[in-house]
Amino acid sequence: MATRLTFSLLMATLALLWLSCGRAAARQRSEAQRHLKRLNKPPVKTITSPDGDIIDCVHVSHQPAFDHPFLKNHTVQVRPAFYPERTANKVESHKNSLSIAQLWHRNGRCPENTVPIRRTKRDDLLRASSVKRYGRKKHKSIPMPLTVDSDLPNESGHQHAIAYVEGDRYYGAKATINVWQPKIQQTNEFSLSQLWILGGSFGEDLNSIEAGWQVSPDLYGDNHTRLFTYWTSDAYQATGCYNLLCAGFIQISNEIAMGASIFPLSDYGGSQYDISILVWKDPQEGHWWIQFGNDYVLGYWPSFLFSHLTDSAAMIQWGGEVVNSELEGAHTSTAMGSGHFPEEGFGKASYFRNIQIVDGSNNLRTPKEVGTFTEQSSCYDVQNGNNDDWGHYIYYGGPGRNTGCP
Repeated sequence: MATRLTFSLLMATLALLWLSCGRAAARQRSEAQRHLKRLNKPPVKTITSPDGDIIDCVHVSHQPAFDHPFLKNHTVQVRPAFYPERTANKVESHKNSLSIAQLWHRNGRCPENTVPIRRTKRDDLLRASSVKRYGRKKHKSIPMPLTVDSDLPNESGHQHAIAYVEGDRYYGAKATINVWQPKIQQTNEFSLSQLWILGGSFGEDLNSIEAGWQVSPDLYGDNHTRLFTYWTSDAYQATGCYNLLCAGFIQISNEIAMGASIFPLSDYGGSQYDISILVWKDPQEGHWWIQFGNDYVLGYWPSFLFSHLTDSAAMIQWGGEVVNSELEGAHTSTAMGSGHFPEEGFGKASYFRNIQIVDGSNNLRTPKEVGTFTEQSSCYDVQNGNNDDWGHYIYYGGPGRNTGCP
């Protein structure tokens, strides 16, 4: 009798657990569907990219930015009031670099008054730790002052090889970066190359604007090299996101889709393809603008999104970052940049060339006293230099795990 009663109680408990799990799964599906509806606005036109991406051409006034309560009555600024001025001694070299585009362009273009948005799929959401965290970096507690001794987010599991400037007020930055497809060991790891516009401390109040290229299987579901942006005003806690995956960044370009694949890619010992990225603060309106290449002004981050970046930035960084998950205690073999060390030089190592900052007079100029930093130079390294052709430049990157980096 007691055995039958115990069995009945066990079966009833299992039934309740099954019902509870079913309800939780249903809630998750419902939440995911609502979030997809918020992100994927009704398109004017749809383009299927050769890599499987779906690019929706969405009317400029219907993009996700305008879900932000402070942007309900915002008038889109169709162009910046001011561009940074090029100083007389500015060097801009196009030697040995070739043109680059986005893969979806092969199958069509978005019409005027629309913006191209990579469609988010249900599987994209389900790869995230939660629907709310989709499109956001993991929260990093960074209690570090802005000093040379603690010069960047040094959170566990992330490694960098960067150049940086600090000690002044900065109103933008520019660089040209060659583009690769680094190997990713684990799907929860990524490899990126970007510039950072930073304000505040490396604590809970960090403001950051980031742009460059990345390979992130967790975010995109593949290993394609993609153009990306990111922003946060609270050290990656509750604000900000990649690309257009939350309300904030206002896109104006109908030519470039953030989060979409870029091509061609550089070949080791062969052709080198690079992209130019410029981020600057409009001195009249106060918004932070981004330009891709020489022709595409992509859009802007409204100034109200930030606290410390409302006026200027305190630090600029250029370089690479990877996630090192240290599977079974071994360093990851996820590559940074080309996957080769800086000393291999042009055609083999990754570079940032024509590194510049925007000063208080809205002039683009070569920075002074550029520092470099890497946590483990035997895994990923960085070297800087200067010449007449490239101005200030760095070579950076590495293979991750190797005999010197076990």
